[in-house]
This record gives sequence, C-alpha cells and structure tokens, in this order.
Amino acid sequence: MRFKYSFQKIVDLKNNEKKQEQWLLSNELGILAREESRLTELQHQKQVVQDLVAAGTEKKMAVSELLLAQKYIDHIDRQIRRKQQDVLAARQSVTDRQKRLSAKALEEKMWNMAREKAYQTFTALLRKKEQDELDEIATVRHKHLT
Repeated sequence: MRFKYSFQKIVDLKNNEKKQEQWLLSNELGILAREESRLTELQHQKQVVQDLVAAGTEKKMAVSELLLAQKYIDHIDRQIRRKQQDVLAARQSVTDRQKRLSAKALEEKMWNMAREKAYQTFTALLRKKEQDELDEIATVRHKHLT
C-alpha cells in the first residue's frame, strides 16, 4: 500500500511560493547592489572633480572654470542625494522581501510537518495491520498444531 497525501498539491504550492520569494529576493538584492554601486560611482566622480578644483586653485584656474566645476559638483551632489534615497528604498524592499520569504518558509514548514505527521500515522497503521495479520497467522497455526 502506497502513501498518498491528500494535501500534496498544497505542499507543492507552498514549496513553489517559497522558491518564487527566494527568486524575488535575489532580484531585489541585485537591484540593491546596482544602486549601491552607482552611488559609489557618483561619490568617486565628485571626489575626482573636487581634486581637480583643488589642483586648479593652486595653478590659478580661471574663475569661470571654477564656477563650472562647482556647478558640476552641485549637480553630482543632487544625484548622490537621489541615489541615496534609491538605495534606502532598495534596502527597504529587500527587508520586506526577506519578511515575506520568512513567512513563506514558515508556511512551507508547517505543511511539510503536517505531511510528515500524516505519513507517520500511515506507517503506524500499516505496521498495525501487518502485525494483526501476523497474529492471525500465528493463531491459525497454533489451532492446527493442537
């Protein structure tokens, strides 16, 4: 006799939901990494321009070039602020996705435990049935021998 769990489709569904959440979390982590990388890039660009301005002041750079460089630094600062907001949003998204994944993993575990309990009950009943059959055979043999 073979074990057939009546809620197996639910167990499979919960497993698939957890896998999907893992995939979505991986996607969110990729987005976060790209946002952080872009932020680092912007900060590096700003540092390069600031270094050029510092070197230019020593070499008597034209005021118009200094103003242009300062406008560019201001522009990069605005981009950095926006990118910092993007990074915060991406981190929040990752945190939310991690919470959803934890909930899905808990649901899957609950259903797997229910399946395991049903399987244990099934095997216990099967063993009892086999033992009853063996007892009956032993009883019949004993009656024939006496």
